[in-house]
Amino acid sequence: FSLPYFGSIASPDVKLNLGGDFIKESTATTFLRQRGYGWLLEVEDDDPEDNKPLLEELDIDLKDIYYKIRCVLMPMPSLGFNRQVVRDNPDFWGPLAVVLFFSMISLYGQFRVVSWIITIWIFGSLTIFLLARVLGGEVAYGQVLGVIGYSLLPLIVIAPVLLVVGSFEVVSTLIKLFGVFWAAYSAASLLVGEEFKTKKPLLIYPIFLLYIYFLSLYTGV
Repeated sequence: FSLPYFGSIASPDVKLNLGGDFIKESTATTFLRQRGYGWLLEVEDDDPEDNKPLLEELDIDLKDIYYKIRCVLMPMPSLGFNRQVVRDNPDFWGPLAVVLFFSMISLYGQFRVVSWIITIWIFGSLTIFLLARVLGGEVAYGQVLGVIGYSLLPLIVIAPVLLVVGSFEVVSTLIKLFGVFWAAYSAASLLVGEEFKTKKPLLIYPIFLLYIYFLSLYTGV
């Protein structure tokens, strides 16, 4: 008399060939695949587009912004900067940062003026854009918005100087005029091209007035 043999039959291991490497599948995995539920086990590959740095995702180029800042602050052609890049390759974040910084220092930290200065930037640029198109200029609104925003930098530069010489009225007035001319020249030299011919003063003048108004928002005059 002999006892029967008791035991269990192990399920066969299933191996997948993925790129030349064999990977052993478990019984549960094999069961799901046989029942048509293999899609539950699929893992999506990481998309390189989803792993971009935040600055690249927001289309912020710090080197480009820094170069444009230098072009605006040093508008003399003899310095060799390709200043047309400020107009021909406009961006949004650089001018916005300049306008926000100017807003923060205006009226000695009264933050309620921030929204007003941004509004003046947007609609002032729109006015310059419409006037330029009426006069026959080939310029886009985004280009005007970027140039006007970046050209606020001279007013930011003279702000700490005005705090020091504020008690000297004549010196303070001269510095204000210098800042306004500096800002207006930086903007006008980029926006007012040869296509305007004899109509250049019709566009330079409102640009000059716009920066006078920006300066008045800072000084409170």
